[in-house]
Amino acid sequence: MSHWITNSVFYHIYPIGFCGCERFSADISPTGTVSRIGKIADWIPHLRSMSVNAVYLGPVFHSVSHGYDTIDYKKIDPRLGTNEDFSAVCKALHENGIRIVLDGVFNHVGRDHPAFLDVRKNRDRSRYCGWFRGLNFGGNSPYDDGFGYEGWNNCYDLVKLNLDNPEVTDMLCDAVSYWIDEWDIDGIRFDAADCLTYDFIKKIHSLTRSKKSDFWLMGEIIHGNYKNWVNPDMFDSVTNYQCYKGIYSSHNDHNFFEIAHNIEYVSNQYGNLYLYNFLDNHDVARIATQLKNPEHIYCCYTLMFTMYGIPSIYYGSEFGIKGAKGKGELADAEIRPCLDLDDIPHRNERLLKHITALGSLRTRLEPLCTGSYSKMELKNSSFLYKREKDGEEVYIALNINDSDYTFNFGTKYARLADRLSGRQFNVSNGNASITVPANSSMVLVDDTMKTEAPEPAPVPVSEPITEPSSEPAPTPAPVPAPEPEPAPAPENTNRTPSAGLPADRKIVIGGRYRHFKGGEYVVLGVARDHESFEEQVVYIQTHDKPITWVRPLKMFLEDVNDHGNIKPRFTLIND
Repeated sequence: MSHWITNSVFYHIYPIGFCGCERFSADISPTGTVSRIGKIADWIPHLRSMSVNAVYLGPVFHSVSHGYDTIDYKKIDPRLGTNEDFSAVCKALHENGIRIVLDGVFNHVGRDHPAFLDVRKNRDRSRYCGWFRGLNFGGNSPYDDGFGYEGWNNCYDLVKLNLDNPEVTDMLCDAVSYWIDEWDIDGIRFDAADCLTYDFIKKIHSLTRSKKSDFWLMGEIIHGNYKNWVNPDMFDSVTNYQCYKGIYSSHNDHNFFEIAHNIEYVSNQYGNLYLYNFLDNHDVARIATQLKNPEHIYCCYTLMFTMYGIPSIYYGSEFGIKGAKGKGELADAEIRPCLDLDDIPHRNERLLKHITALGSLRTRLEPLCTGSYSKMELKNSSFLYKREKDGEEVYIALNINDSDYTFNFGTKYARLADRLSGRQFNVSNGNASITVPANSSMVLVDDTMKTEAPEPAPVPVSEPITEPSSEPAPTPAPVPAPEPEPAPAPENTNRTPSAGLPADRKIVIGGRYRHFKGGEYVVLGVARDHESFEEQVVYIQTHDKPITWVRPLKMFLEDVNDHGNIKPRFTLIND
């Protein structure tokens, strides 16, 4: 499978909530548009630090209230900003290697859509009567329109479109063409996809593929046979609601048999369908609220990131925030909050670091993207499975017991390393014995496997539109540089020679640095090598594909001799 989606880590944002919009678009001030959508671009460094390379944005178009009651498919909601504001966001996302998937609400429109307003005004004389389902001018509606119509799921603020009418589908296709031409979007998530006609889905598929050969289509499907919608003529993927429920339920009930069954059922039933995996979204309670034991959240994310399919993070859940599904008109308010990156309530830094590590692993371990799955050990509160691709094996061990648990299993590797904790394990005659602490997980790989690729050639990028550091706390005190040493001889002829280490140069955690060859990076921290105790800088590149790197502190801080020019290997550019 070569599609870009197999290497993606998604971040799902519900913009109307995320940006703190008014409840109704009619509530904005008389001056009109409020430019809020740029907030998404402000979060780009945070997304990059988690190796996010695709965003799924909930409704952004002009709507009556919550976004799913569309008024105009070609106009950004004035509570969020203008079309030009959104163009700037899309440009910033693409420049940072992040693809864009928009929410396509094609089953229904809001009561203020111009075509429905015309029906309300002209009744059976309206030229748009054929645009809507169930029009009945002998009946009435809950809004006392003097005529009846079909509302989606008995919600009469959502007026069902007649997708058998070519005028309606042409209108929607014209809107999709505009999204691609204007913003160069990379995919669409179809709301209420089970209510759409197959012919309409095929029409959108043909249109989008004609414009972008790698365009991605994903349907919101809660129940049913996924194969009915995922095929070469329709969707590329659907929402994996079956495993969504299985993940939190298996943890709450201490019953890993449930999620193991879900994974195997999906595999046996659908083969290589690449489904969209998630722990929470804009319609369900946050995972931190769903779980009975808060310590289980780490294993939930490990499972979601390492199972077959696409991992997705719902905005804010990487910090462990809570949110329950309520009742009535404000039922979704708690799960769709406005968030300030510098003031996240009850921020769980341990969880953020865990998810950041998982995102980085997914960019480096191909078996986690497209490898096969095989169950190795399964008990109520412990689960071991393997992902394998082209002979490379990765073992995922989950333990939700309240005490340590030891997995004993066979492996072809002579030594294993847990890429989450950094721990290393010897293997005796092909038999591994790995003790996983209580309520934690491991991602085990061949300890001899190379973990850092050669430094990439510089890729020119535009200057970011906001400061790249998203750390909420003040920058920690700089870590002193080691005592200067004589410049070492180069290890090989391909490495730029060292020119010594200035005594006063220090590392800045969270600092943005430019390599002398042109790439830009953000320093995540300083660690010690497990064997030598040498200090190592951990940093992530912010150009091209996000990759986390490790380099000795001395080497990071030193000067180099670049063909007779003495210059820092890395220069701090935001001190």
